[in-house]
Amino acid sequence: MADIGTDMVEGWGDARLAVHRTGQGRPVLMLHGLFSSAEVNWIKFGHAARIADAGFEAIMPDLRAHGASDAPHDPDAYPEDVLVRDVETLVEALGLTDYDLVGFSLGARTAVRSVLAGLKPRKLVLGGMGLEGLAGWARRSAFFVDAIDRFDEIRRGDPAYFARSFMKTMNVDRIAARQLLQSVDDTPPDALDAVTMPTLVVCGAEDRDNGSPTALADALPHGSYTEVPGTHMSSVTERKFGEAIAQFLSG
Repeated sequence: MADIGTDMVEGWGDARLAVHRTGQGRPVLMLHGLFSSAEVNWIKFGHAARIADAGFEAIMPDLRAHGASDAPHDPDAYPEDVLVRDVETLVEALGLTDYDLVGFSLGARTAVRSVLAGLKPRKLVLGGMGLEGLAGWARRSAFFVDAIDRFDEIRRGDPAYFARSFMKTMNVDRIAARQLLQSVDDTPPDALDAVTMPTLVVCGAEDRDNGSPTALADALPHGSYTEVPGTHMSSVTERKFGEAIAQFLSG
């Protein structure tokens, strides 16, 4: 695989975002999941390499409050849909006009909302996402906010134990993350009529954390569904996950 290059690019409100790039060809903007990073979701398990080998340039930002990007504590740094604002700012700053857009979990939510805000990628990929998950952020967000608030009290056997462990492994800035969680907005099913580009929903066979992926594919004007092995957390480590994305983008 080609080397990974990393630059700091200004997102919305002057927050600096780490942007990792590899490959040459049509740009593919790839948005990782909650508490994760470009390294964990896209690079570590070879997905970026598969995208690059298929003739694309993988462009992988660390989202605000994640990875090597800024994690401001000022509440004003987290207006409604701030991640969408960051994506819009990155698309403009990087001069992307003919590109594809890929997201996993929180990245998938952000990708959909970015399209609804006016971005027009050629193709769209939504990983680890179901129809109910796009409109059910309040419940999921409350679970993670609770895990942050009880971080030092959570013990093995608690439903939030895995979330706590992942946050600890990823060295998540919990003050920034808590504010980010409260900035994410819902997408009702009827809004999906405006997502008119070809869209792949790719999800683990055991992943229903965000609802039904087949219902999401059916609700999209030009949606299709591919199943890969795994749960919500393990599916994105599977080789078939990256292969499904590369095949769809190449078609």
